[in-house]
Amino acid sequence: MSPEQMNSNPPLVVGIAPGQHVEVLQTAVSLAARLGTRLLCAYVDEASFLVDWDPARPAHRLSLHPDTDDANIGAVALELKSAIEAAVAGVPPGTAAAEWTLQTLAGDPARALARLAAENDAPMIIVGTSERGFSHRLAEALSGSVGAWLTHHQSRPVLIVPYRMPAHDDRP
Repeated sequence: MSPEQMNSNPPLVVGIAPGQHVEVLQTAVSLAARLGTRLLCAYVDEASFLVDWDPARPAHRLSLHPDTDDANIGAVALELKSAIEAAVAGVPPGTAAAEWTLQTLAGDPARALARLAAENDAPMIIVGTSERGFSHRLAEALSGSVGAWLTHHQSRPVLIVPYRMPAHDDRP
């Protein structure tokens, strides 16, 4: 597929986070390359909050897409770009590497990913499963699963990539 055709296709949206298991990005990059489409990687800064968007008020636009000049967001973005580049470099020879972009968002991760997918007419949203362990289960019980919310509250297909650690192996 030519670069022009790849750019005309809507991108696949993938939710990423620092320290996330590599399977999520590897799966997303491979799928985008096979489908001949772009990859829109999205990091959601849960520390910032989302306010109602009003086109007449520019300050509200910033809450949808946080300022990447913030030192914390900038450091996270550099880490995530390295992880994306490593996943793209791992594409098998003879396969066209998918083009990608990284976007930072604010607010609730599930809602932010759904909104981004709608804005870009993405055919699919790709997320990972949560890690095993009590603290991760507690966090998921309190805030909910991103994948579960997406499958129940928006109309796009959701690919939930499992972490491929053997059940008997308790090490990360």
